[in-house]
Amino acid sequence: MRFQDKVSLLQSGPLRAGAVSTLQVNLGYVCNMSCSHCHVEAGPLRTESMARETAEIVLDVLVRNRIGILDITGGAPELNPNFVFLVEEGRRLGSHVIIRSNFTLLADPRYEYLFELFNKHDLEITGSLPCYTEGNVDSIRGKGAFTKSIFALKRLNAAGYGTGNTGRRLNLVYNPGGAFLPSSQALLERDYKKVLMEGHGITFDRLFTFANMAIGRFSKVLEEAGKEEQYHELLKCSFNADALSGLMCRSMVSVGWDGRLYDCDFNQVLDIPLDEGCPQHIRTFDLDALSGRAIAVGDHCFACTAGKGFT
Repeated sequence: MRFQDKVSLLQSGPLRAGAVSTLQVNLGYVCNMSCSHCHVEAGPLRTESMARETAEIVLDVLVRNRIGILDITGGAPELNPNFVFLVEEGRRLGSHVIIRSNFTLLADPRYEYLFELFNKHDLEITGSLPCYTEGNVDSIRGKGAFTKSIFALKRLNAAGYGTGNTGRRLNLVYNPGGAFLPSSQALLERDYKKVLMEGHGITFDRLFTFANMAIGRFSKVLEEAGKEEQYHELLKCSFNADALSGLMCRSMVSVGWDGRLYDCDFNQVLDIPLDEGCPQHIRTFDLDALSGRAIAVGDHCFACTAGKGFT
């Protein structure tokens, strides 16, 4: 059964967005890493990067529409030349700014200034740490990734992130290392906090557990292992109707590096446009048209509703 059919059994009409409270902005696919689970297939050889003009339009949209949350992602968003500008101007406008980081870039001395930026502004930092053991992290992200992440997390703790300060939240993200679903978020968070504190003196606020999306680089991993069909079936069988109400796409609009608009970062990668009645580019942003819109879905959406869901 298709995802849309599942939704139709539970409610009349398509999956719809509510009020738009978040603008998630993808600054591009340039990254210092090439992780095996990356849905955008980011890496050092990618060249897609948001231009200054587009970043300025994003800020104008935030002001004109009073959207409270600016969620900055990538690739490694810190590598975009307009990253600092977007963070500083977003905070000046009063937006709650979320940075989605891979942590490892922060261990590079060339980006020392980022700690000063984070220290100056009260941000929310959400970063990927796909396991709490060195072997598992390095197998997914490359040798040395765990050590670099620990370095970054300690520096962020020293700046007051992840220490209970509600203005400096530090969240970690767990992704499974294979074709299986994450276990209980609460239990994994407990284990992460115990191991990271006892082994490294690190604290953080929340752990988010996400199922891997079977697109991009992870799709190729599944295909090479002959587990693509098996994984798709697992996602479908694990459909959780309760996850529908909290889906990110219902309260946000995703902005691609070129300014095009999407329901989510995954639709961006798959080039699935917004409903035809909606503006398709940040230049023509219309909050009224985007609020309550029908969300474009596909079978990849089963990953967002598998188990506890992707919220």
